[in-house]
Amino acid sequence: MKADWRERLADSLLLYAVTDRHWLGDRTLYDVVRESLDGGVTFLQLREKDLDDADFYEEAVRLQEMARSYGIPFVVNDNVDIAVRMDADGVHVGQSDMEAGDVRALIGPDKILGVSAQTVEQAVLAEQRGADYLGVGAVFPTGSKDDAEDVSFETLKAICEAVSIPVVAIGGITRDNTPELAGSGICGIAVISAIYGQPDIYGATVSLKKVTEEMVRGK
Repeated sequence: MKADWRERLADSLLLYAVTDRHWLGDRTLYDVVRESLDGGVTFLQLREKDLDDADFYEEAVRLQEMARSYGIPFVVNDNVDIAVRMDADGVHVGQSDMEAGDVRALIGPDKILGVSAQTVEQAVLAEQRGADYLGVGAVFPTGSKDDAEDVSFETLKAICEAVSIPVVAIGGITRDNTPELAGSGICGIAVISAIYGQPDIYGATVSLKKVTEEMVRGK
């Protein structure tokens, strides 16, 4: 899949949605993800911390089929074994997960590898070890990850300048604070609650995508 996305990966990372069942209520993950895709999400990551492998695998296969019907990349968070077994488009790992070079060896050269980074040193090393893009944050305070470290605008910009691969910002990003990231060099934003925590997922996605497009253009 990486070969198919290499030339347009940066564009695909414009509005990167990370799933979280915390806000589902009586809705299904499948339904809320579809609403977000209808609204214009350009990249989808499945993030599950509590599902057993069998349920995770079944859910991942179904969501990847849907993502492909919309023509966007689908990656699995952390679970490299399932990503390989289901032939996911790629995988995203954090600094405390499997090392990027080891992940690349397992997924092969043609899959998308995303790596989280909080410093220039981490970012450069991730690129050297095969990362295709970086998720950098938390750029704003966030409640989605207890261990998220703060990354200043200056560090975010320095990371973008230090690497040649695309960078997305993550952590506490909302429609209102997205414009503050203009000029950093990122190609998009990765969000959870700014989409899936909203009562109108479709409307929130449409609005957030418009603001993000303006921010990336530097307006």
